[in-house]
Amino acid sequence: LPTLESYKAVVSTQSTGNQILNIPPQDLKRRLFISFRGEEGLDYGGLAREWFFLLSHEMLNPMYCLFEYASKNNYSLQINPASYINPHHLTYFKFVGRIIALALFHNKYIDKGFTLPFYKRILDKPLTMLDLKSVDEDFYNSLKWVKENDLEECGLELYFAHEFEVLGEVKIHELKPGGEDILVTEENKEEYVNMMVSWRFTRGVKDQFAAFLEGFNEIVPIQWLQYFDERELELILVGIQDFDVQDWQAHTIYRNYRRNDKQIQWFWQFVNEISDEQRSRLLQFVTGTCRLPIGGFCELMGSNGAQKFCIERVGKENWLPRSHTCFNRLDLPPYRSYEVLKDKLLFAIEETEGFGQE
Repeated sequence: LPTLESYKAVVSTQSTGNQILNIPPQDLKRRLFISFRGEEGLDYGGLAREWFFLLSHEMLNPMYCLFEYASKNNYSLQINPASYINPHHLTYFKFVGRIIALALFHNKYIDKGFTLPFYKRILDKPLTMLDLKSVDEDFYNSLKWVKENDLEECGLELYFAHEFEVLGEVKIHELKPGGEDILVTEENKEEYVNMMVSWRFTRGVKDQFAAFLEGFNEIVPIQWLQYFDERELELILVGIQDFDVQDWQAHTIYRNYRRNDKQIQWFWQFVNEISDEQRSRLLQFVTGTCRLPIGGFCELMGSNGAQKFCIERVGKENWLPRSHTCFNRLDLPPYRSYEVLKDKLLFAIEETEGFGQE
């Protein structure tokens, strides 16, 4: 499989992206063996987890204009209607669809999650007005008002058409042929609301989603997912977001350390004190992904199946911590103070990328 260190490598080296798209889908379903340029290491599963994490982190980054956050306070992703500005955007969406499906097929996690309505569209499940609330509350409230009020009594004139703006250009979309001249009445407003809901989730992104779905279906046919709902699909792709430190501690094993050694006590003090974002980085440093399986830490996987989070006493006090992502193992030197342990771990998880990982 071609090496892709990040999505930047794909968009800057078109031939690399083309290789992924040109590989027959059946070949991509074989076991993946990933290597990173300039880094030695055998892939027993950890490098593949890291590859999916890093690649999805870059390709779903809103700065590339392919995806955008659902709203100011909802950081789930949806397709950006302005993505058409890139002449090759449909090729990229097909590529993204393949990568997301590959992560699903190979039981790996991606870095960022999509909106629940996006998962419903993947599953070909009907969208309702309530689905709007989490992604566009203002739009939801306006349609809710239309449903609950008599338009004729309010003197409000609405038509089966709607204006929307993309990159400063105002466009008019007719919900049905001749919609600009069809007045919304009490008799037809239910149809209007349903058509507006459908349009809101597809406005300006119909071709992009079709390209995404084309790439996705080549790896994972939709009929394989018919028994899943959108929340289950999200959990399978993204994993659990919140960290239960007690669960983490309960399902950790030690080598050359005992549970009551001061370095172990300091380690859990460190885990309890840092932020959730830093915990994510620590988990990613040791396991290759910042996401947890649905069952939590007890279901962490390694190269030979189930593999608990492991802390091993290795090295000298002046060494930095190292990790073995294929085995979910952290090499923690016997530091003499909590302050030194904290500084060394923070440096390892925040100031480096791929440092000390095998």
